[in-house]
Formats: sequence, C-alpha cells, structure tokens
Amino acid sequence: MDMNVVFAGTAASAPTAHRGVAALVVRRGGDTLLFDCGEGTQRQLLRSIGLPDLGQVFITHFHADHVLGIPGMLKTFGLRGREIPLKIYGPRGLKGLMRTLEPLYKPIPYPLDVVELEPGEPVRFDKYEVIGFQVDHATPAFGYAVVEDVRPGKFDVDEARRLGVSPGPDFSRLQQGESVAATDGSTVAPEQVLGEPRLGRKVVYSGDTAPCDSLRIAAHQADLLVHESSFGDEEADRAAETRHSTARQAAEVARDAQVKLLCLNHVSARYFGKELRDQAREVFAGSEMPRDFDSVEIPFPERGEPRLVKFSRNDRPQAPQPETAA
Repeated sequence: MDMNVVFAGTAASAPTAHRGVAALVVRRGGDTLLFDCGEGTQRQLLRSIGLPDLGQVFITHFHADHVLGIPGMLKTFGLRGREIPLKIYGPRGLKGLMRTLEPLYKPIPYPLDVVELEPGEPVRFDKYEVIGFQVDHATPAFGYAVVEDVRPGKFDVDEARRLGVSPGPDFSRLQQGESVAATDGSTVAPEQVLGEPRLGRKVVYSGDTAPCDSLRIAAHQADLLVHESSFGDEEADRAAETRHSTARQAAEVARDAQVKLLCLNHVSARYFGKELRDQAREVFAGSEMPRDFDSVEIPFPERGEPRLVKFSRNDRPQAPQPETAA
C-alpha cells in the first residue's frame, strides 16, 4: 500500500513568489486527504498532482492562510460536475465558518458534510484513522496524526505447509486472523504461522503551534513529522509571542519524539529556507526543508526509511496540446 505526502503550500501567513500558503496532501492507496486549504490551494494542486476528487479535508484552525482556499476549491469541484460527497473536518467553530463562506461557493451539486471534532476523536478509514489533537497556538487549533492499524506479523509459508495447510484461501484466512483446518483435521491458529505484529505508518502534521507536549506525544516514533518553523533562532521571542515555533524548536520536538524524518514548513517570507534547515540539523540530523510540490515517500518500516523527493518540472500534469493539421 503506497503512502506519500505532497507539500502543496509551505509558506507562513502570505504566499511568496515560490511558496503557497498552508496545504498538505496525504495519499494512501486510493485515498487523498487534504490538510488545510490556504489561498490558492486548488491552483497549487493543479500545478502538481492535479485536482483530485478529494474525499476529506481537515482544517487545523481558522486563520486566513489556512482556510481562504476553501470557497474556490468547492466551487471548482461544482463546475467540474462533481457528484461524490465531500467532508470537511475541523475544531469547534468550523460550522460557523462554513456558514459565513456559503455565499461564495453555493450552490454546489454534491453533498457537503461539515464535521466538528473533539480533541482525540478519531476519524476512521480503511485500516487507518486520522486523529485531531489540541496544540498551542494563538487561537484554538489542532494538529493531526494519520495512524495506520497494527499489521499482522510476517506469514511463514513453509511453517504453514509443514502444519498441513493447503495453499490458497486458507493462507489468506490465517493472515486475517482466522484459524483453519489442516489436511489431517487438526486446527492451525494464526499465531502458529505469523510473526510478531508489525506497526503501521504514522504521519503527524503540527499545524500552527508553539512547541507543546501534546505534539511530542502524538508524534512519538512517527515516520514523518511535518512541523511548522515560522522563525529562526534570532526571532525566538517573536515565535513565543505569536505561539509559533522556530526551526530549532521543531527539531527538538522531532528529537524528543524519536521520529524518523522531520520536514519543516510554514516558512516566513524573510527566510530562504536553507538557514532554517541548518539550524534544525544542529539538533536533529533528519531535518529537511521541502519546497512547494516536493513529496515524501513513506514505505512500510521493513522496506526502508521515508525520503524526501524533490519535485521535477517533468512531474507536473501536462496540459492538452492543440491538434495540428495533417
């Protein structure tokens, strides 16, 4: 099951010539989830992965750089003839925000469900869930953890054959936790042919926040932590005043939480990015500073480490070319 994260917007507060504002895409198998929807998000998606028929949008908080892209994206879905339902999740207050925005996007031809979450309330999907948790910002705000279920241990084919299990459907039943009958009439239980259970993958998105214990706990041993880094060391006082984080503080959270990879985002226009990455690496070597449209591939733990993939112009969806006369 493939899993990756696409950085559709990495700027703080306002877009720059090279960075859009907050938008993060998590793709797992056939699911595409959008976290935050800042101004111009639909354009950012069109420039990178295309504008997929998202099923779910998760909003961290209601500052403009995290929500102003919602009306345009909803309206565009309608103009494209979307019929499948869309759900938007977020903290308390989301329904009021969406009522305020209604004149900008209605009418739309598809069902829209707005869901307010309580901290710690999971949203369940096929073999994984998304959990919102409270973070420390100037306004009530969530971070989100995308957490896969624990997976069965590795299936020992040779042992199953030795115990008299016929290859085929019974192999699948054992892997799904069911006992089966062997050829001699005995019963073979899953624990006889499965190794230790294996952890699923975890991606944690901080949203806007000062360093906080809830984030450290949520990010414990995550494969990927996407943490805001609005400021550098010289602006630590400003970060504290506005309830944001410096790159070094983000790295300290990553180190304490024992994550595999840290990606910094929500970068102030006063920085190029490299200087923040270098400050973070003094604390946590596995720190990266993605640009818009970069992605992170996240394999299962036994298949390797998560890695940052730089965006190439060749990766962009190609516009249709006009036909030429023969």
